[in-house]
Amino acid sequence: MAFTGEEKMKGCHPKLFGTKEKKSAKRTDGPSCNAAGDLGVSSCKVVSSSPLRTLSGVKSIRLSHFLAQPSGNKKTEPIRIFVSTWNVGGKAPTAELNMDDFVPPDDHSDIYVLGFQEIVPLNAGNVLVIEDNEPAAKWLVLINQALNRPADNDTNVFQHPSPSVESTSSRASSSLDNSFSDLAKTATGSTIFQKSFLKAISKSFMPLHRKQLKACNCPVEMIKSSYRDACFRRPKKHVDETDSSGEEEKENTMNSCGSVLSEVTSAPTARDQLKYNLIVCKQMVGIFVTVWVKKELVQHIGHLRTSCIGRGILGCLGNKGCISVSMTVHQTSFCFICSHLASGQKEGDEFKRNSDVLEILRLTLFSRICRRAGRRIPEKILEHDKVIWFGDLNYRIALSYADTKKLLTENNWDALFEKDQLKIERDAGRVFKGWNEGKIYFAPTYKYSYNSDAYAGETATSNKKRRTPAWCDRILWRGDGTSQLSYYRGESKFSDHRPVCGTFIAEVEALDRKARRRSSNADMRIGAEELLPKDKNKGKGISRSLSSKTPQ
Repeated sequence: MAFTGEEKMKGCHPKLFGTKEKKSAKRTDGPSCNAAGDLGVSSCKVVSSSPLRTLSGVKSIRLSHFLAQPSGNKKTEPIRIFVSTWNVGGKAPTAELNMDDFVPPDDHSDIYVLGFQEIVPLNAGNVLVIEDNEPAAKWLVLINQALNRPADNDTNVFQHPSPSVESTSSRASSSLDNSFSDLAKTATGSTIFQKSFLKAISKSFMPLHRKQLKACNCPVEMIKSSYRDACFRRPKKHVDETDSSGEEEKENTMNSCGSVLSEVTSAPTARDQLKYNLIVCKQMVGIFVTVWVKKELVQHIGHLRTSCIGRGILGCLGNKGCISVSMTVHQTSFCFICSHLASGQKEGDEFKRNSDVLEILRLTLFSRICRRAGRRIPEKILEHDKVIWFGDLNYRIALSYADTKKLLTENNWDALFEKDQLKIERDAGRVFKGWNEGKIYFAPTYKYSYNSDAYAGETATSNKKRRTPAWCDRILWRGDGTSQLSYYRGESKFSDHRPVCGTFIAEVEALDRKARRRSSNADMRIGAEELLPKDKNKGKGISRSLSSKTPQ
């Protein structure tokens, strides 16, 4: 909808200029011009002889100039993003689990996006009744230990840490099994307690002002199409309310979980010691997503939202589906989708997976937070500037087990990949059209025997239980200014899947604060007299009038 200049300023004009204009109107006999409507004194048909009215027009110019954001005040900055996906086969972790294959200790990315599938068994109790949150809490503690380990610690933080460098975080991991065992006894099977415990654990790793992550972080300097579309930062009083709520949450955490929670999370609760803060922790049955951000970058995260789409039983339950995360980093929008698609290796099952992808794209809708500078914050997946889709996509290899095993023995990856269902479907334009995937230089990630390097098909007793090896676990992306640095698999034998990891460099658009300050300082040096109408005879009088607080 188009607005005239007068309509644009209608909401703010009376408060900013109404009082002074009423006073000046009483002192002026000649015709007047609306400074807010014309946004300048030069467009008035009759120049008022009142210096105060002229000054009101100058103030209008300064306000519109302040709201405008010149394109030269923007710059691009690279950020490093690490993405990892792992189907853990319904197994809960132990404190001895080495996380280096899932969260490498030498990566040092700015953002970590970590997704799991099957963190709980996909049985009727977890799918139809209520999901078990205890494994998610265990994974959360282990991830925090891996990301926020002491810089001078050895790579294996679980074996004999030195007392001089041992943090409470490592003590929490070493006592993880005992702590959760005590919790299980205390809870006596209460799923409500388990859920509150996961919530309490996650809050201890989150930033203090975590509620601001879901708010708008659009800069005031951006051009507004309407004053109703303007996105200003949260008022200070809201920040104070967030602080007080954080204290209440700590008290509630202690009341509900007792001393065991204190033992597990006492060190990470000291947020100033964390290198990475947890900003997203979301579970849907077996799918679990966490997003961790460097502490210095948290202040630039905004518009944080999540969406869950179930594609399992009856086409809607959560044993299959996805969790999507939408957020902005500086002025660039990101969407991360962690999915577990339809299983099956029969001919035609790939079309079920295609349908899952299309339905996820169609049904995912993020809540509306605000509008900014002529365009809305994305509500659909494909509206984002940059999108990364990862998970157990379950696409198989369109070959028999014997033919697949022969090519595996020969290490003939190119011939094997030509029969990859996802490649075939993408080449045909039936799914992920316009998306990118890195070159695969690693062996199929599914299906392995537990705690073994052998594929499960080699030990299967019947053809029905035999699974042809496949690249089920994948990472794809789309969006300009995104490049992949690495694409590889981990070698952990914890599950029948191997974890798959990818590292990206993404360019984000940020405000150049230095350029904005230079522009602002230059504007401040412009005197008010330079913007006033020139009158050789009355120039001195006007200058004297402006220097006086009360017009004579």
